[in-house]
Amino acid sequence: MRYFERASLGVVAVLVAMLMGVTLYDPPAKATAAPRAELPVTPSAPPAAKKLLPGGLSNLARAMSGFTVRKLSDTFSSLGYDLKSVLSGDDGVPRLFLASLPEDFGKIREVTVRKALFFRTVLPLILQVNEGLLADRRRLWELHYRMGTGLRLEAADRLWLIVMSERYGVGEGDIDALLRRVDIIPTSLALAQAAEESGWGTSRFAREGNAIFGQWTFARDGNLVPLRRDAGKIHSVRAFETLLDGAKAYARNLNTHHAYGGFRELRAGMRKAGQPVEGAVLARTLLSYSERRSAYVETILSIIAANGLSTLDDARLRAQGRDFQPLI
Repeated sequence: MRYFERASLGVVAVLVAMLMGVTLYDPPAKATAAPRAELPVTPSAPPAAKKLLPGGLSNLARAMSGFTVRKLSDTFSSLGYDLKSVLSGDDGVPRLFLASLPEDFGKIREVTVRKALFFRTVLPLILQVNEGLLADRRRLWELHYRMGTGLRLEAADRLWLIVMSERYGVGEGDIDALLRRVDIIPTSLALAQAAEESGWGTSRFAREGNAIFGQWTFARDGNLVPLRRDAGKIHSVRAFETLLDGAKAYARNLNTHHAYGGFRELRAGMRKAGQPVEGAVLARTLLSYSERRSAYVETILSIIAANGLSTLDDARLRAQGRDFQPLI
């Protein structure tokens, strides 16, 4: 019996160590103030010159320095990645995750070309983040069902719940609260906000810090100070090593910060009523995202409508392994 107990404790210790490693890799964030509410984390150094993600995800594109708009456009073409096909529902989105925008992105003269390339670049990142959120959400529902039927959760599941509770700022093991927070950000909304906050990928924050969602931070180091910051303001714009890091932080921000409680409440109501989670509807809850308040919301709604982004709320990534092609 003692041997069994020691073995069980050993297994639990290993699981704890593994989960602590996950937490260190993707630590729980705590909320700060709005507008553009930002979750402070350990400041990171400014992004390196690399243009595509290093390892860690399957089917990642890689490139040498000097990555250009032409190379990006050619890669999209070689993958058969056409926004019209995605909008029509005829095709999925390739798993191509750029770490940074091409260096010459701001030099694209034709507005329609720049907008199309921007959407095609950011769309896979948002879908990747949502795919992860949905996987966590499915696991939460499974644990919710087990607990509802009186089944005891395994040690690994209990530890996972502790980590998730800390990450999303809810009471330990409160699955109902987690289900209100662990959910997708509508693709149309995320694309519209990324376009507005980054100037369609041309802003200094997007170019120097992969900051396409304009998240504020009060950390002093490793971030970007606005050149025209109002007197008395002390915020910076948070910089990220990759675009995907920024997309993850953006989703965590909307899913945890108190300023976006209305966003989460309305989304939960949509889920309960069996309605689709629509970006154009949820956008009206984001008055605190910008000091412009209602004018900002109207701008986001205009971008969604003018570009037909609502259709992309149903977009999905292609199956694993279909479309990886290295960029050189």
